Amino acid sequence: MDSCHLASFAATSRSALLRRLAAPLAAVSMTMALAVPAALAQELKIGYVNSERVLREAVPAKAAQAKLETEFGKRERELNDQGAKLKSAADKLDKDAPTLAEGERTRRQRELVEQDRDLQRKRREFQEDLNQRRNEELAGVVERANRVIKQIFDSEKYDIILQEVVFAGPRVDITDKVIKALNAPGK
Repeated sequence: MDSCHLASFAATSRSALLRRLAAPLAAVSMTMALAVPAALAQELKIGYVNSERVLREAVPAKAAQAKLETEFGKRERELNDQGAKLKSAADKLDKDAPTLAEGERTRRQRELVEQDRDLQRKRREFQEDLNQRRNEELAGVVERANRVIKQIFDSEKYDIILQEVVFAGPRVDITDKVIKALNAPGK
């Protein structure tokens, strides 16, 4: 046999050998891949909590939201009223501008710019105050929820409870348990 045929024969023999070995190896690999996670799944108890849902549906979270609305509602309405008055004044200036003297138009424009700047400052302050209070209120709810999750973890002997996942099946979702525990009197 010449060297070309020999190389071809060797390549064919290697690929045939690899094909013969690949089937049993694939079967063993597949069996191990299925057996190990199945064994682990039977041994591990995993739970998942949808934090967003807890913060949206639990009674303490709703109470915190209502408290914030009570605390900041009047201030927000005042800012909205001030914004509406400013818009109305700007519309009136646009309408009256052609008939106004140059000095009067410039004075009213400056007043509007100053009022708008003041309104924007008040809105920023409002948003900062609201965010700070929201974070304070939510921190209390999160702390309570974490205590409840820890109690469920200990009492039901979980190995791990996750809060941030891409996908979770209903079998591991314990969000309803957490919400129910948070909603119970005395929690």
